[in-house]
Amino acid sequence: MPRRGLILQTRTHWLLLGLALLCSLILFLYLLECAPQTDGNASLPGIIGENYGKEYYQALLQEQEEHYQTRATSLKRQIAQLKQELQEMSEKMRFLQERKNVGANGIGYQGNKEQAPSDLLEFLHSQIDKAEVSIGAKLPSEYGVIPFESFTLMKVFQLEMGLTRHPEEKPVRKDKRDELVEVIEAGLEVINNPDEDDEQEDEDGPLGEKLIFNENDFIEGYYRTEKDKGTQYELFFKKADLMEYRHVTLFRPFGPLMKVKSEMIDITRSVINIIVPLAERTEAFAQFMQNFRNVCIHQDKRIHLTVVYFGKEGLSKVKSILESVTSESNFHNYTLVSLNEEFNRGRGLNVGARAWDKGEVLMFFCDVDIYFSAEFLNSCRLNAEPGKKVFYPVVFSLYNPAIVYANLDVPPPVEQQLVHKKDSGFWRDFGFGMTCQYQSDFLSIGGFDMEVKGWGGEDVHLYRKYLHSDLIVIRTPVPGLFHLWHEKRCADELTPEQYRMCIQSKAMNEASHSHLGMLVFREEIETHLHKQAYRTNSEAVG
Repeated sequence: MPRRGLILQTRTHWLLLGLALLCSLILFLYLLECAPQTDGNASLPGIIGENYGKEYYQALLQEQEEHYQTRATSLKRQIAQLKQELQEMSEKMRFLQERKNVGANGIGYQGNKEQAPSDLLEFLHSQIDKAEVSIGAKLPSEYGVIPFESFTLMKVFQLEMGLTRHPEEKPVRKDKRDELVEVIEAGLEVINNPDEDDEQEDEDGPLGEKLIFNENDFIEGYYRTEKDKGTQYELFFKKADLMEYRHVTLFRPFGPLMKVKSEMIDITRSVINIIVPLAERTEAFAQFMQNFRNVCIHQDKRIHLTVVYFGKEGLSKVKSILESVTSESNFHNYTLVSLNEEFNRGRGLNVGARAWDKGEVLMFFCDVDIYFSAEFLNSCRLNAEPGKKVFYPVVFSLYNPAIVYANLDVPPPVEQQLVHKKDSGFWRDFGFGMTCQYQSDFLSIGGFDMEVKGWGGEDVHLYRKYLHSDLIVIRTPVPGLFHLWHEKRCADELTPEQYRMCIQSKAMNEASHSHLGMLVFREEIETHLHKQAYRTNSEAVG
């Protein structure tokens, strides 16, 4: 009986297996008959020998998308939960650390000032206090300055280029582009939603509505990074129909952005005294006055010009140029100081600074070879503050146009040469002659060192004086300030240090690295061209 039962059980098993196979076969044939037809030329990838309709794949993709969305939602929920648990653990650890300090010292002593604060917000604020944001740091030399780089909505003006980076570029790197976008948006948030401690007044629009700023109102910005503290951002905003600027300072202490201050700056009454020391070079002065007429007289209209002229030769020509501008433009806000002595730039600027006797004034120390824009004059006003800040813009110095435009018969006009290109010029980061500062700061710092004679050196001495003071030095390249090329002569009577500086400046002013290389290898290139021409002629004859 047990043997017979075993045989019956085996037969039943095979019968059920056969029925299952038969059902599977019937189901497979049914699916083949009921599958939706597709166009002959519209077959989609799938199992070999099978054609599926478009609706099938759309449904399959939708199912997969819903699956991944569900998975993403689940992961986000888990991440949020982990963050909450991490925060709770941090609070517990902070509490235990405080109890440990109390047990060790008898009081809640947190250690000395150099110890990192236990509270995150306190630590971030301490980074601002340690950085050079609210007060200038005393530095040993000009090499200790961390320069700013400037940017607009579309471009970044870089100072440290090397041989590969460009002086002006669009932020193509995603991290840099996202960083600047985030900073501008944060500045707009500060302006449009001010705190009670912000130094700005609520303004209404033309129809009485609240004045709202947007990214199109962003004028310019500066940023620099102190690698052990964080990144500082200085942002300026302005409505087209208003004269006031909005200034926002932000700081990223290697963490969230933190507002330092928000203020309104009114520069409508800020007069700039442009001081130009000069000796001979009357043609360059005529070109300078053409730019001065277009920018200062016709556009800005808040300028006083002080010319300090050395010697007698060419003085009448300078007077004639000034009188011509006066008659043509009805401009009388200038002072001409004549010194019958050898040219000394520091001496001339000292005399020009003291020639103003109408109260506090912002001064721009300028050379006759400088071309500036109206936007630069506003940057001068925005970045200098009496008793607080001095502005040392980095000039973009143009190369020798005879080399840059050697492929043209005649170099283009000066206005067309004012481009920030690698082969047209460079940021003159070793020059400190062009500066914006208030008269009171210049006099209190002691002015220029009159012991420095001849070319160069006096600017660096003054720059170092400001670095040793409590004033903040704003050092950044600006797009609206150009040094026009002119031939340099290094006199034999210069000291070895001055002569070295003069030769260095002369070499860097001629042409870019690639253009100088072409000049060095000019004979080799011409030899190669002759060989090529000879080979071509030989093949043609043969």
